[in-house]
Amino acid sequence: MAGLPWYLRRPNAAIGLALLSVAVLLTLWGEVAPPHDPVSLNFEARLAAPSAAHWFGTDQFGRDVFSRILAAAGVSLYVSLLTVGFAIVFGTAIGAVAGYCSGWTDRVVMTVMDAFMALPSLLLALAILSVLGPGKYGVVLALGLAYTPNVARVVRGSALSIREKEYVEASRVMGNGGLFTILRHVVPNCVSSLVILATAFLALAILTESALSFLGLGVPPPYPSLGGMLADSRSYFSIAPWLATFPGIAISLILLGFNLFGDALRDRFDPRLAGT
Repeated sequence: MAGLPWYLRRPNAAIGLALLSVAVLLTLWGEVAPPHDPVSLNFEARLAAPSAAHWFGTDQFGRDVFSRILAAAGVSLYVSLLTVGFAIVFGTAIGAVAGYCSGWTDRVVMTVMDAFMALPSLLLALAILSVLGPGKYGVVLALGLAYTPNVARVVRGSALSIREKEYVEASRVMGNGGLFTILRHVVPNCVSSLVILATAFLALAILTESALSFLGLGVPPPYPSLGGMLADSRSYFSIAPWLATFPGIAISLILLGFNLFGDALRDRFDPRLAGT
């Protein structure tokens, strides 16, 4: 056990990584060679129960549910990765500048960030998507803007502490500009916090994207989304419960994987938990 990597010695990390690995492999399968066309209609097989031909059954249009889940999970992972990447990049830039410069720059920037944080992320995303309309990249922009203030606050807190360190002062004395000092000293020291925050936001982004798709503001039909599949299943739950069961299980397992792995990263890198 001592020779194993840390993420294999911790049960939550190993289980979370296993779930996420399976999810990624299945989405790649869905992209390369799905069992059935996820958008192809087959009215002769409408609402067919799970069988050898259709492992998770078919929906009201005869489309294979398993193939649609593979495609929908890929969309959810893609959207969540873009969303978190957007929030991390812009939130880090805003928080690092505010924390390093401090003074009026810090006050003005963080007042704007606090105003955004006063709105729940889902409501802010709904407001933005009501203007942009439903779509994959509209969800990325809406959720990315909603999560950016949280990232900015975390980075800003770290930057306020780091700017007082001796090596930062030495960088100023050497004549290095503020941008160089931020990129060379401030941002690298925020990486561990950003990694933990990113795993938490990945799970939240998938859940919120599914909620937006459930409300009809996610990926537009006929392309599948996990939330959209749950929304479509409402009228058929009594006669075809598999339409809601399998997409719900898929969402739960992906969220469980991210949460378990995120907890392991926090235990690994959070100095307050050292030795526990």
